[in-house]
Amino acid sequence: MPSSRRLRLLFVGVLAIVVMTLLYTSKLREAEELDDRTFNDFWKKTRAGLDKAHAETPDQAVVGSNTGKSGSASGKGNDDDEQLAKDMQARLKAAEQRAKDSANAKVLKPEKPEQVIGIGSSAGGQGKLAGDAGESQETEQEHQVELTINEVLKKSPVIIFSKTYCPYSKKAKDLLLHTYDVTPEPFVVELDVHPLGQQIQDKLGKMTGRTTVPNIMINGVSIGGADDIIAMDRKHELVDKIQSLGSVGGKKVDINDRRVNT
Repeated sequence: MPSSRRLRLLFVGVLAIVVMTLLYTSKLREAEELDDRTFNDFWKKTRAGLDKAHAETPDQAVVGSNTGKSGSASGKGNDDDEQLAKDMQARLKAAEQRAKDSANAKVLKPEKPEQVIGIGSSAGGQGKLAGDAGESQETEQEHQVELTINEVLKKSPVIIFSKTYCPYSKKAKDLLLHTYDVTPEPFVVELDVHPLGQQIQDKLGKMTGRTTVPNIMINGVSIGGADDIIAMDRKHELVDKIQSLGSVGGKKVDINDRRVNT
């Protein structure tokens, strides 16, 4: 077993070797050149290489790829450069097209109404003209309907607004034209064949409150439809009703019941 003195000497020797080794390695590290390259340097070099590849024309890239072997590293690099160049060109064309479209949209965009020189705007003026034309046409048509109704009312004190296919209109016409003898003879307007028939019926609805046919009028006053005059006939009130209204308008109405004479 070694003595304690030998152990101490051995420990001191090992310690001295370790210290010398550390000093030697530190001197070596100081002697090495410091690598001051950074990520920015790497990015700049990479970007420079890409710009150089983009500067090459597509034909040169294709030639370079064909001259190399298919399995070689240079051929693969040329293919990558060619694809990168094509992608970059496509992106540049797309950006250029978007810029053109944006410029065209700004040029072709219509001015706001308040920016138009003059009073009002073109859009507002057109809408106003269209509205005025529609109102003018409607007003003219209403005026024509009123004139037509006034002309019809002058034909006779008794007017029957009817429709050829309406069974109730047929009953009213049979009663006033055949059952009774009315002088002047009632004037019949068949609304289904008249060019302004629907407009006349709508206007009569506003004037008399009756929107259906038949609509019997005595000197411009409606006495109802078929059911109304049939009910008055059964109560023996129709003659008095027509004579009382007929004496108001200036033209006297004579009415006789043909059934009584028979």
